[in-house]
Amino acid sequence: MIRAAAKVVIIDDTMARRFWPNEDPVGKRIDDIGEEKSRRSLEIIGVAKTGKYRSLDEEPRPFLYRPFSYMAMAALVVRTAGDPETMLATVRREAQALDPNLALVQLVTLEEHMAFPLFAARASGTLLGALGFLALVLALVGLYGMLAFLVSQRTREIGIRMALGAQRSEVLKLVMRHGLSLTLIGVGIGLAGAFAVTSVLSSVLYGIRPTDPLTFIGVSLLLLGVAALACFIPARRATKVDPLVALRYE
Repeated sequence: MIRAAAKVVIIDDTMARRFWPNEDPVGKRIDDIGEEKSRRSLEIIGVAKTGKYRSLDEEPRPFLYRPFSYMAMAALVVRTAGDPETMLATVRREAQALDPNLALVQLVTLEEHMAFPLFAARASGTLLGALGFLALVLALVGLYGMLAFLVSQRTREIGIRMALGAQRSEVLKLVMRHGLSLTLIGVGIGLAGAFAVTSVLSSVLYGIRPTDPLTFIGVSLLLLGVAALACFIPARRATKVDPLVALRYE
């Protein structure tokens, strides 16, 4: 353990980028004012990754880690390669072997430790996810109904084309091309609007980027798939109707 008197410090990479851009800060020295108001020089011996110190949505901030010789309470973080639940007993046994008088007051996994701090974020994420899923379902149902209605309104047109000798495959291609072109325009407008509000959503997203390509591509393909079905099924049904019956369709 490094003694508190050791004049060394570890900084995070945010502090390194701010004060030593394009430089290696290791070996540099900074001034420190201790509790006794005595200025001393501290040597930087390492750079740690920037973490979250107060809340999940905080901006990256400069931070430094100082050595200590004694603390009434400390946290030991252990990284495991397997299931952390199976390692709890091993960590307790090894800690007791180092110091039998050491009191381990709380021995939990990181997921259990973060359950309460993340409760609000997870609850709001679950609620927003449910509302988003409901909105997606309503959009899919509305899209299917609208396109199916538009195709059914072209039954007379389809009958005329069939009576003039148009092939079923040609009619299907025409209807599909018209329906998918409308859907592509709508998806394009929706993607533009989604990209426009990414700056607002970035503050409430954790572990995923606001412009996550999987989400944007997946939803777009889903909408196009529903649009294709909405165009194909009514158009296929209309091409099987007798042209004379289709011509009398109102």
